[in-house]
Amino acid sequence: MAKKAEKVVLAYSGGLDTSVILPWLKETYGYEVVAFAAELGQGDELKGIQKKALATGAVKCIVKDLRKEFVEDYLWPMLKSGAVYENGYLLGTSIARPLIAKHQVDVAHATGATAVSHGATGKGNDQVRFELTFMALDPSLKIIAPWKDPNFTLTSREAAIDYARKHNIPIEQSKKKIYSRDRNLWHISHEGADLEDPWNEPKDSLFVMSRPISKTPNRPDYVEIGFEQGIPVKLNGRAVGGVKLIETLNDIGGKHGVGQVDLVENRLVGMKSRGVYETPGGAILSTAHRALEMLTLDRETMHYKQQVALRYAELVYYGQWFCELREALDAFIDITQRNVTGTVRLKLFKGQATLAGVKSPKSLYNPHLASFTMGEEYNSTDATGFIRLFGLPMKVSGLVRRQTGKTKK
Repeated sequence: MAKKAEKVVLAYSGGLDTSVILPWLKETYGYEVVAFAAELGQGDELKGIQKKALATGAVKCIVKDLRKEFVEDYLWPMLKSGAVYENGYLLGTSIARPLIAKHQVDVAHATGATAVSHGATGKGNDQVRFELTFMALDPSLKIIAPWKDPNFTLTSREAAIDYARKHNIPIEQSKKKIYSRDRNLWHISHEGADLEDPWNEPKDSLFVMSRPISKTPNRPDYVEIGFEQGIPVKLNGRAVGGVKLIETLNDIGGKHGVGQVDLVENRLVGMKSRGVYETPGGAILSTAHRALEMLTLDRETMHYKQQVALRYAELVYYGQWFCELREALDAFIDITQRNVTGTVRLKLFKGQATLAGVKSPKSLYNPHLASFTMGEEYNSTDATGFIRLFGLPMKVSGLVRRQTGKTKK
């Protein structure tokens, strides 16, 4: 009796890598491949994906619309945290991978699969994000990573294109149009080709979600974002759901070139890589959220939260979403957001989202205290004793230096 073929759930985007990996898994090892595609707001990329997956060897293709879950359970917690990786990357790819992998595990359970697979390379961060999630949610599942398989010979994008052509697999990429891209509701990333040289300026033709700065309008647009406990809930005074809010801000911000970042970043696996990111809606929301926290968080909480944001960004970037530390940090962050309620007005112009006004019923800003005019609220003579006590350690050090003949350079 013939041995039953092992069933594997492949994270399938329909892009170059997974388009060739699907038939390769079947051809090389005889796997029954269930293709899983997540709708995360990538536009027309999923059009015809089921037909394509089945035509190239999948026994089944499952597509799930995860946009609402993506926004509410992943993007909003990350936004509230203030996480930004290495001063520029708003973590659009990083935050999506754990969600995709989580549903892969669910599909594996539902279809009786014993293995899960992904198309991430052995040089990148995504392999870690997928595999850590698999390990956290079901360590019994076998992980198949073709790029790390010694039998996998498609180890360049050119080789993958040749394989696709040989097997009549439809792909958008060509050897002249070979950028590696990842798109979702939050952003689109661009890597590879001429971008591998940091000296090369990104071409105007590169941009997808936003206009090149040279082609943006000469007049600004203004938007108002309303927040409740750190979550954006209104756009220009009207209540709007999270998915629609981000889509709308992507359109408006993209028109003005907002959210374009050119970054050489430190990958988890130890090398530097260069990516160009477009995050128009995310950049607007991040700027607005920081502005509102500026008004509503006390000094000690705000400064400590800045440290937490750095660690949170690392957890997201490193693929450690399903770990206890991230959950514990979320508990802290949720408390900090209790008073982050109000409205922020931003000016969108020539690639920038600039603060144009902020107000909150929970504001800690007291105009009478902040004014240069002295009033009853603040007794300036109190500052004399405060400065003496605050500066006492420095005064003592200064006395010691003078006594020992050593002066500070």
